[in-house]
Amino acid sequence: MIKLTYLGQSCFHLNTQGFNLIFDPMISTNPLASKIDISALKADYIMLSHGHGDHVADAETLSLQNNAKIISNFEVVSWYEQKGISGHPMNLGGKYKFDFGTVKYVQAVHSSMLPDGSYGGASGGFVIWNEEKSFYFAGDTALTLDMKIIPMICPTLDFAILPIGDNFTMGYEDAVIAAEFIQCDKIIGCHYDTFGYIKIDHEAAIREFKNAGKELILLDIGQSIDI
Repeated sequence: MIKLTYLGQSCFHLNTQGFNLIFDPMISTNPLASKIDISALKADYIMLSHGHGDHVADAETLSLQNNAKIISNFEVVSWYEQKGISGHPMNLGGKYKFDFGTVKYVQAVHSSMLPDGSYGGASGGFVIWNEEKSFYFAGDTALTLDMKIIPMICPTLDFAILPIGDNFTMGYEDAVIAAEFIQCDKIIGCHYDTFGYIKIDHEAAIREFKNAGKELILLDIGQSIDI
């Protein structure tokens, strides 16, 4: 069983097989996540889908306080290595077997730039599987036909984390189509409500997924679920 905790925007803490993973940490700069105590968060690995500030704001802090390794594309990992932070670089289409499971770095359609303006490489998402579960963390992305490849090359997904806020990523209507492409019925939403451009109608989003025979889970910040 995987324990998943939502930490706001696109940030999640996930415990699987005794390992702690944190995805796209933006907590200290998110007023909606002000109750989250960063100093109490445990991480063995920090997964960064791309270099934008709303995904990497607390990566350095969390890595240093936990001696956690960053997993991301080559450019992002290289940028952090210049700060003395260890990482494991990947690139699109590649996979690697870590101690917590196998990670496939998959296509995302989105831009990427690091906080100091450096080139952030190609944005991506992660498909992760182990003896417990198989899941997809999409990062920031538009709807893309490349998602149809995921069921062909990865184990059947138990759940997926998709952006649904529109404007900068796909909205929830496109996310329903994405769920069809990846053949996954349990979707956890992210990248919504943090600021004006991406505020959504929760009831409408949930209804859109329900009408398609799928479940959309919208967690409160700080809320945990077992999957």
